[in-house]
Amino acid sequence: MAKKFIDVMDTTFRDGFQSVFGGRVLMEDFFPAVEAAKTAGINHFEFGGGARFQSLYFYLREDAFEMMDKFRKIVGPDANLQTLARGVNTVMLDTGSKELIDLHAKMFKKHGTTTIRNFDALNDIENLKYSGERINHHGLKHEIVVTMMELPPGCTGAHDVPFYEKTLRDILDSGIPYDSICFKDASGTSNPQKVFETIKMARKLVGEDTHLRLHTHETAGVSVAAYMAALEAGIDGIDMAASPVSGGTSQPDILTMLHATKGMNVDLGGLEIEKILTYEKELQECLSDYFMPPEATMVSPIIPFSPMPGGALTANTQMMRDNGIMDKFPEVIAAMQEVVEKGGYGTSVTPVSQFYFQQALNNVMQGPWKAIAPGYGRMVLGYFGKTPVAPDPEIVKIASEQLKLEPTTEKALDLADADPEKSLENWINKLKDEDIEITEENIFIAAACQEKGIAFLKGEGELNVRKISEMKNDCEGSSMGNGSYTVVVDGQKFSVQVAEGDADIQVTAVNGESAAPAAAPAASGNDVEIKALLPGNVWKIVANPGQSVNEGDVIMILESMKMEIDVVAPKGGVIKSINVATNDKVVEGQVVAVLG
Repeated sequence: MAKKFIDVMDTTFRDGFQSVFGGRVLMEDFFPAVEAAKTAGINHFEFGGGARFQSLYFYLREDAFEMMDKFRKIVGPDANLQTLARGVNTVMLDTGSKELIDLHAKMFKKHGTTTIRNFDALNDIENLKYSGERINHHGLKHEIVVTMMELPPGCTGAHDVPFYEKTLRDILDSGIPYDSICFKDASGTSNPQKVFETIKMARKLVGEDTHLRLHTHETAGVSVAAYMAALEAGIDGIDMAASPVSGGTSQPDILTMLHATKGMNVDLGGLEIEKILTYEKELQECLSDYFMPPEATMVSPIIPFSPMPGGALTANTQMMRDNGIMDKFPEVIAAMQEVVEKGGYGTSVTPVSQFYFQQALNNVMQGPWKAIAPGYGRMVLGYFGKTPVAPDPEIVKIASEQLKLEPTTEKALDLADADPEKSLENWINKLKDEDIEITEENIFIAAACQEKGIAFLKGEGELNVRKISEMKNDCEGSSMGNGSYTVVVDGQKFSVQVAEGDADIQVTAVNGESAAPAAAPAASGNDVEIKALLPGNVWKIVANPGQSVNEGDVIMILESMKMEIDVVAPKGGVIKSINVATNDKVVEGQVVAVLG
């Protein structure tokens, strides 16, 4: 009897990179490994989409569409090249209008995509209907998704087999065109028995002719067991990655699964161990200079208590390192359980995983529920669709009050379509204002990445790649010798002396000068110093010196940890000074404005 052929998708160059490096790998560094993977017999790749789309513009000064074209040229016309999309969000930071959802499918088809895996973190089928229709319309294969995770201990009401059966039945009843069905567990927390029962249920519903896949991560340490359970239940395809971006927060290693399935009546993509060894050796050489965060290689037994997907975990820890608050990470993970419980049990996958993380971070840094993260608040208020269960009423009330938004039951697509800022015309006008060439690619880049997309198109994108050689050079070049230096503390400049031994060190203020672009009067009397609650960058200054404001009015907006943080007036008064400028980096506790 012939072995059952199992289609293997190599996630190395999308989910692997996202899970281990936060997506920050330059295309010319990894293309030799793509050639090696092709030589090894791999013909199905995840090569773009998801957060990996934005990371090229945010951190690499690279064009995702150019990367996709070059990838296609390497692997040839017959390879199945797959991307990841988030329903009405596609690959954007926010929900998209019908025009932008259609443009997403059109552009990804144009730039080499074969299949789009399309999911909604809330498992709200309404969020998959139009996006699935447009994927199909533009001649792409549509892989529709049921998102999975394990609920924290003691939680019930969703994410069990009956919940997934209802979701799948809703998909089948909706008439959405699809070519395959994927059960996607981005946190890797679903227990193997539940996986087995879910795939058995799905096979019974859809029959033998429908291609079923499972996607999971090793983050919680059960991915191989989950895949073995899925194979026993009759799965048709699984996702794996190659070392060094396998295991840990990523997918199981290809070699690991080839070993685990020895003696079974399955054929994993016709892959051969010796050829995969050669491919992995090339990949390790390509990535040898990239800094790998230690948590990227770890299996965490506490992840099921606070389901954090591998693709978000390392991206968040890298941002915490950048902002000097990595010591808070254990507290943030612990705080996530309550955030998940009270948020309505949306699956912990982008963008919901980021909402959970942002709210948990706020609860740690500012006190429980003192500051509602905009994404989390809009989710519990219904602006991204219907959550699996109703969010906690008290949290809904707090979110409504803080965000000044009423709860809604309108469809997310209808809300987005009614927003003029999400129209093609709006983004065409923004490109015209910046004197940027009007192409469909540029329109989508700007709409998907907003200000950072515009900055990239103007040649002003940020390059932030963590390479070991550059980190060593930075360290070697950063040592301070004996002498006098000027340092900045909370926005104020001080002159300090540096000397070896027990020398008498003098520290003096530099004429009371502020590090801000203009001198800022110090607070006195009834003046109130307004401080940054989190480290980050100044994204937008809303109020000006001399302007009267009311309590709660937004003075400026900081960007921190992929969040927009409103800095508000603690009471009514007049803005005495703005102590920072747009794009300035600020630290926690830094005085950013003074209110008189």
